[in-house]
Amino acid sequence: MAPSKAWMDLVDERISEECLDGNISKKDIYLAGVKKFLDYAFNRTGSSDEIKCPCIRCCNTYSKSRGEVYSHLKIFGIIGNYRFWYHHGEVLGEPETDSEIEEDGGSYEITEEEGYNGMEELMMDLFPQETNPISNTMTAPTPNEEYEQEPNVEAAKFYRLLEDLSQPLYEGSSISKLAATVKLLNTKNLGKWSHKSFSMLVELLRKDFLPDNSTLPNSYYEAKKIMKELGLSYIKIDACHNDCMLYWKNDIDAQFCKVCNRSRWKKDKHSGEEIVSAKGKKIPEKTMRYFPIKPRLQRLYMCRKIASFCTWHNEGRVDDGVMRHPADSKAWKHFNDTHPSFASEPRNVRLCLAGDGFQPFTNMKTSYSIWPIFLVPLNLPPWLCTKQQNIMLSMLISGPEGPGDAIDIYLQPLIEELIDLWDNGVDTYDASTRKNFTLRAALLWIVHDFPAYGNLSGHSTKGRLACPVCHKETWSLWLSKGKKFCYMGHRRFLPNDHKWRKNKTSFDGTREHRGPPKPLTGDEVLQQVNDLEEVVLSKDPSKKTKISHSERGDNWLKKSIFFRLPYFSTLLLRHNLDVMHIEKNICECIIGTILNIIGKTKDNINSRLDLQEMNLKPHLHPIEDNGKTDYPRAPYDLTTEQKNKLLQFFRDLKVPDSFSSNISRCVNLKERKLSGLKSHDCHVILNHILPFALRGLVPTNIYAPLVELSQFFCTLNSKALSTQQLEQLESTIPSTLCKLEMEFPPSFFDPMMHLPVHLASEALIGGPTIYRWMYQFERQIKFLKSLVRNMAHPEASIAEGYLAYEFITLCSRYLDDMETMHNRPGRINDTSDHEKFYLPEFSSSGRPLGAGKTRDLDMVELQQGHIYVLRNCDEVQPFISEYTSSPEGSQLQQFTPLWNQNFIVWFKEKVLTMQRGRYGNLTAAALAK
Repeated sequence: MAPSKAWMDLVDERISEECLDGNISKKDIYLAGVKKFLDYAFNRTGSSDEIKCPCIRCCNTYSKSRGEVYSHLKIFGIIGNYRFWYHHGEVLGEPETDSEIEEDGGSYEITEEEGYNGMEELMMDLFPQETNPISNTMTAPTPNEEYEQEPNVEAAKFYRLLEDLSQPLYEGSSISKLAATVKLLNTKNLGKWSHKSFSMLVELLRKDFLPDNSTLPNSYYEAKKIMKELGLSYIKIDACHNDCMLYWKNDIDAQFCKVCNRSRWKKDKHSGEEIVSAKGKKIPEKTMRYFPIKPRLQRLYMCRKIASFCTWHNEGRVDDGVMRHPADSKAWKHFNDTHPSFASEPRNVRLCLAGDGFQPFTNMKTSYSIWPIFLVPLNLPPWLCTKQQNIMLSMLISGPEGPGDAIDIYLQPLIEELIDLWDNGVDTYDASTRKNFTLRAALLWIVHDFPAYGNLSGHSTKGRLACPVCHKETWSLWLSKGKKFCYMGHRRFLPNDHKWRKNKTSFDGTREHRGPPKPLTGDEVLQQVNDLEEVVLSKDPSKKTKISHSERGDNWLKKSIFFRLPYFSTLLLRHNLDVMHIEKNICECIIGTILNIIGKTKDNINSRLDLQEMNLKPHLHPIEDNGKTDYPRAPYDLTTEQKNKLLQFFRDLKVPDSFSSNISRCVNLKERKLSGLKSHDCHVILNHILPFALRGLVPTNIYAPLVELSQFFCTLNSKALSTQQLEQLESTIPSTLCKLEMEFPPSFFDPMMHLPVHLASEALIGGPTIYRWMYQFERQIKFLKSLVRNMAHPEASIAEGYLAYEFITLCSRYLDDMETMHNRPGRINDTSDHEKFYLPEFSSSGRPLGAGKTRDLDMVELQQGHIYVLRNCDEVQPFISEYTSSPEGSQLQQFTPLWNQNFIVWFKEKVLTMQRGRYGNLTAAALAK
């Protein structure tokens, strides 16, 4: 009988002296619980030496002695969600108190001989209504029981799964059919097997390794049937080929589009007849796959392995004025103040939405675009918030062309479900508290790259008013030779008395008297787009509503469908500028210009002619000499020798493992260019490497602003941000951009070079950029691309593969006895044997790469190493203090070469004369070593 686990709730109070009852403190209650746990664990496991340590540091991975486990649980605390002590002998259904529990004749219980595989916990979490809340056992119908009516869908699922759970893999087996199937599917997922290879394996197992009465599925198709009982599903909704409408709700039986009158079904190119599948069904031209979010949000709380983390933002977060999580941001707090009824329930979910298109085929020349829409629960703690398994796919918009501005047509089911989650919520079972509650959800912000910004927000990111933050007040200039707009005018963001505001010659030839533009509030946006509510969104040119930006005076294309959400206009930060793509474009712009890479440089013939036409920077104007045009070398243009030095720097660059990819592969010394950089490569170069690479190669007036730009992004991308830091960045970035305006031509300033002026102010509202950029979603897109098995039907492959992934993600949380995606070691498993070292300074994790080499240290190196260890070893600090105050040491300045040499001699003599070290098990001989 397991002891009470109430003491585990005091893990955060294990050092508290606060008393609960009489003179008993929370600390005493916790430590008493630890002792009872140790008595129980050693008794049930039958071990007299070691048990698995369930502290936060060891996570049931390492076996320790009783004293070590007690110390770890006292210092580090026990794993919060380890409520079922499987590793320490507890069996399912075992009561926690000494009271007798009346057993129901039809209950399913697991015995000690059957072993544990986690499937019972999974069943209890997914079907709480079928679980006995007193004995924590699952109730199955007795053979003679007669139903007055048929069980509902969920109950029927439960009974089918319970049958698989109670059915052994073969007669006498300790593992059930369900557990064996789940474990095999988990291995298939980790090993990235094909469906065919999985079917071949189970066929081989059934034929040659298992008895004839084995219940193992015959193929992946049969295993998939079991998987669907535990997994979730999606809905297929047909759409018009021109993205005019969805065939759903009242239009579910329509045969033609009510906007463009195009047929719903595919037709043969030659005969013009509708194509019919082998099953006799018509094939729609376009189908969207929608993954309902209500059951997926319910799963967050139904799974006991993660339910307790969903309220971390309210219970585990430290509010010290530093922004480390979206819950620390102004946007989150303003939302709570504006909607107190929503904020009163900490289990209500705040969501981040992200969308982007990708090409699913390996042949990049094929034109095809699939658009997934993701949702991320922001309630989770930082170490889970951006993990792949917690990013939910809510929608898959099929190709071959992206939806463009008509994406609002496809978002209708999602918006309706979000409205219902806001107004009514959904009944949800919380496995951490074992209570039901009404779960509500709200969209906090949206993440996308810059082109998708225009599709989702309705504000075009092209043309004269491309900046969505500056809106009507965007400053742009048309370059007649370059045939594009440039975006400068950053003096507006400087203080009113700044001297550069009056400097005409260094900038665009004018004085600047305007102030910075003010971002639009949600209500102001609604006022500007109210007349666009009836705009027809279609790819049919004859039906699509044409918007004249010059007549309107703004860049709005539509009223975004997100404004249907009752709270959307109250959000402080509705759409985020994606730092990932901004960094990539700026890095490529800088490198392409200073290396003068053809097709990448912003300093070309047209840019020089534009300078001449604008009468700016006379030293860069083209010079006519005897019928030939000479273009003076710009100060930022590197010479051939300097280019070779810069490229050789990148060729020889070595960085820590996983810090970046191999940048040297992008270097082409022959053509003197750097190409093929990935987004993260550009991030690393711009944030960390660029100042070192350009040192001594460019003049100070070029080098200084580039270093300032690098420092700006490095600070902006910190995991922890303070308001003071961001306010300083907000005040310095305009000066940096103005310095670049003085040196680089106007063609250098595309929209991406202008957007950094707004990033610090957005971080002040939204918090750290790691929750508001596209990196985690780009990784998820790469995963979706790997799910394409059938090239003729990529969307169907992705949808089915994602359902299988959802199933494995859920089940693998309960598979503690095997490697899963949640507990698998990293690519480099840096573990070390802590017990063979005397001092903790030598027990840090890590291992050498490659074969080791041995050499003798000279006397200087030996002395340096010796004194370094002594100065950084806590056990030696009292000896240093004693020697410093002694007559020998007081005459010498501390840590000078002579002091070091004399201290080592004194220290060895001191410890060798001691019979026992003054720190427990630490002997004098150990210190002497």
